[in-house]
Amino acid sequence: MRISVTIFLTDETITPTRLARELEQRGFAGLYLPEHTHIPVERATPYPAGGELPPEYGRTLDPFVALGQAAAVTESLGLGTGITLVAQHDPIDLAKQVATLDHLSGGRFTLGVGFGWNVEEAADHGVEWRTRRELGRDRMALMRALWSPEPTAYEGRFDSVRASHAYPKPVQKPRGPLVGPRTLIGGAAGPKLFAHIAEYADGWLPIGGRGLTESLPVLRTAWAEAGREPENLQVVPYAVLPGAGKLAHYADLGVEEVVLQLPPAGEGEVLRVLDEFAPFVR
Repeated sequence: MRISVTIFLTDETITPTRLARELEQRGFAGLYLPEHTHIPVERATPYPAGGELPPEYGRTLDPFVALGQAAAVTESLGLGTGITLVAQHDPIDLAKQVATLDHLSGGRFTLGVGFGWNVEEAADHGVEWRTRRELGRDRMALMRALWSPEPTAYEGRFDSVRASHAYPKPVQKPRGPLVGPRTLIGGAAGPKLFAHIAEYADGWLPIGGRGLTESLPVLRTAWAEAGREPENLQVVPYAVLPGAGKLAHYADLGVEEVVLQLPPAGEGEVLRVLDEFAPFVR
């Protein structure tokens, strides 16, 4: 099983370059970074985990800039977003960022996609909350058009692009209906989410990994009904606090990668936790 990590990197934490070097030297498989452009002070949306919103949410580094730094100081470490709020981006610009990072890293990038929870943050980006999932789906389709080997036009409900020359292309090769980098969708189990995964992703990023015994058969059914090959489905439990029994359970379910949660802390604290995670890597 591959062991990756995620962390809220901020202006107050360990740096992307220091962390990336440590992860590669210690044998970790990848680094995934979250995204929040800003956190409006006047916010009615409750924090999904309950209680006060932790301060790191409003201090998060841009994941693409930080992962670019990580790519420059490593050779094999996987690099991913967990997650990119696609609906909050101009899809033509985002397609260029994703393709460039995948190109410069030699195909090491995983695009984690999500639909968000912060209504006010999304509204500042012009996103109408009730249509955010369809908007994200539309923008993913537009990006796949730009990543296609030949100039390909796209006309969607929300966005469109002319057939265009758009380079660099992602390193990762087309697979079935997909083109572009490895793509995983985050979110709670449900028929809408599983339909999106089966349509335009390589798999699922379930936060915390609870309930997989019950939800995985449902996802596998949706995947098969979409004509996808069973062996190609990837499920990557995300932001997990590890334990030997938990990881063994995931392995029994066919999980091949788990993303562990690091604290949003300075160098000393983060390295201490990496030492605690070492037995799971070995």
